[in-house]
Amino acid sequence: MDVKVLALVFFTAFVAELGDKSQVLTLLFVSNKSASPLVVFVGVSMALVVATGIGVLAGNMFSHWVDERLLAWVAGIGFLVLGVLTIAKAINHT
Repeated sequence: MDVKVLALVFFTAFVAELGDKSQVLTLLFVSNKSASPLVVFVGVSMALVVATGIGVLAGNMFSHWVDERLLAWVAGIGFLVLGVLTIAKAINHT
């Protein structure tokens, strides 16, 4: 196992998940007094594992047909576009 890749993936995914909508959803579910925190944790964890599994399978399939560098460029440009749109939206609302 490549520990450097594992650490990079863990850190990147951890930072990306902080404060995202699934975390807000988790807070809402666990704030319900009738919901068990353990059940909410298990349910959200299972959903994250399934969603991540789908991403891994799709990424593996795409990697057989599309060059890795092209995927990196498309993903990078996509993130940049989303960032610019988010900043523009924030500027327009102030």
